[in-house]
Amino acid sequence: MPPYDPSDLYLADRPNQLSDAVKGMPSYVYVPNSDSDTVSVIDPATYKVVRTVPVGHQPQHVVPSWDLMTLWVNNDLGNSLTPIDPRTGAFGKPVPVNDPYNLYFTPDGKSAVVMSEANRQIVFRDPHSMAIQDILPVPCEGVNHADFSPDGTYFIASCEFSGQLLKVDTSTHKLLGVLTMRSGAMPQDVKIAPDGSVWYVADMQTSGVWTVDGDRFKVTGFIPTGYGAHGLYVSRDSKSLYVTNRGAGSITVLDFATRKASAVWKIPGHASPDMGGVSADGTVLWLSGRYDAEVYAISTFDGHLIARIKVGNGPHGLCVYPQPGRYSLGHTGVFR
Repeated sequence: MPPYDPSDLYLADRPNQLSDAVKGMPSYVYVPNSDSDTVSVIDPATYKVVRTVPVGHQPQHVVPSWDLMTLWVNNDLGNSLTPIDPRTGAFGKPVPVNDPYNLYFTPDGKSAVVMSEANRQIVFRDPHSMAIQDILPVPCEGVNHADFSPDGTYFIASCEFSGQLLKVDTSTHKLLGVLTMRSGAMPQDVKIAPDGSVWYVADMQTSGVWTVDGDRFKVTGFIPTGYGAHGLYVSRDSKSLYVTNRGAGSITVLDFATRKASAVWKIPGHASPDMGGVSADGTVLWLSGRYDAEVYAISTFDGHLIARIKVGNGPHGLCVYPQPGRYSLGHTGVFR
């Protein structure tokens, strides 16, 4: 895998530190509307929808490819991936892929990792053609979110419906362990700390974030955040973790140094902040409003709501693009 600084895995994600591969690409926010079978395209300069494009059935996430050149729309029930050329904005012909709920890429760029939730599989595929390389059946229900260890040798994935985590060897594709969490747990997004010392796992049912020792594969603690904790996003200075509390309509800002909340930002009125990403300059947190057919633009300075934008029904894993970073590990934009 590419070299990295063990003191800060997100060092390449500093404000406006764009790779040569994406320089000159127009900046947009791509919103998959799961219940409308469309993708809304938002101009972040005007906070307005400029296009709405039909895609496959039940698009869940818009995912940047490892080489940063393609955005893949995960049409889960449509059993396909729709490619988007982020330089031209062209939506291409869908590529057949069975049950692509979510999509990641190994740090060496050799495999796409499809979280085939309904099939209870993690499917390794060619990152360009999407031809199958290997299939790992998983002993859990609802496998969907993941992140990779600092050296890329393993990744940890959450199983939403059985309250478990999986540890998988990246190169051999073998299951290294299964961790069953507290009864009633519903783990969601997974994110490793900048120094690799701890993994954070959002839990929608216990309304907070679990801390996990990845090497020992053991739960080490719990941090309350808010009802329906769901998405996890690292600030551009690697100091904070933004936690979306979908049920509470708020965002909790966790300090990586203290592992405590430094702020809670409440979105005015009814809101359901879900998935998203941070703007290239680090000043705006973009989030889908899963149950409100809207998108939120939130200031990372003080948490105030900058804009509320109507989109299609069931907006989910929106992608802000381009973003800083040398390569993409997938999801809505996990960059190293």
